[in-house]
Amino acid sequence: MFLGQYHHTLDGKYRLIIPARFRELLTDGAYIIHGLDKNLMVMTKEKYESINKCIDEQSFTNPKIRDLRRRLFAGGDIQKVDSAGRILLPQFLREEAGIVSDVMLVGAGNYFEIWAPEKWRLKMEKIQDTEANEQMFAEFNIPIG
Repeated sequence: MFLGQYHHTLDGKYRLIIPARFRELLTDGAYIIHGLDKNLMVMTKEKYESINKCIDEQSFTNPKIRDLRRRLFAGGDIQKVDSAGRILLPQFLREEAGIVSDVMLVGAGNYFEIWAPEKWRLKMEKIQDTEANEQMFAEFNIPIG
């Protein structure tokens, strides 16, 4: 499971060091797609294939499904973790997420996200609202106590 937050800096070739705890889960490569919040999502082969399977079960005659396919697959990439524990972040992915050099890696359970630090700071301010959190946990019936 991907847990925790890590601040990292891309090297001069736009490679990102993956934390060892995350790296252990990416033995079959890092599947990177555009996130839903102007960020990037990185997942295992198994998670990526389960998303693909779900989409394949939908009718390709539905224009929303075709757009979703384009979003996830045209805007995606697979990277092998190199011997130094790094992956390359291609330009088209960095641009979408507003990533220049510093990044925040954020665990999200069965995937992790890559954020530009300022965007992550703003998102954190929003999700740390206690009243909103109480409503969210209640709305999704998630027991916390």
